[in-house]
Amino acid sequence: MKKTTLQYALDLLESTEMALDNLISEIKKPIDPELSGSGRKAELQAVKQTAVDAKEMLQIRQGLEEMIKSLADGDQISDEVDYGAGFAEKFSKR
Repeated sequence: MKKTTLQYALDLLESTEMALDNLISEIKKPIDPELSGSGRKAELQAVKQTAVDAKEMLQIRQGLEEMIKSLADGDQISDEVDYGAGFAEKFSKR
């Protein structure tokens, strides 16, 4: 049986939840108190990068939730782009 876009989106949402759980558990791990200098700095940088990755994953998850809601409401995913003037264009001095 062929999966629908909605089913794939739900599967992807579940996968992002697992990925977020893993990233958060990595962030929660304490930094070795024995580390100092460049080793400690590298460890802190790794934690920071993991937090950034988690934030990006959370944004992806939010987008998926919106997509799923839209698909569940019967809407279709569209590639239409609004090329209308943006804020800056509307208020720029000519």
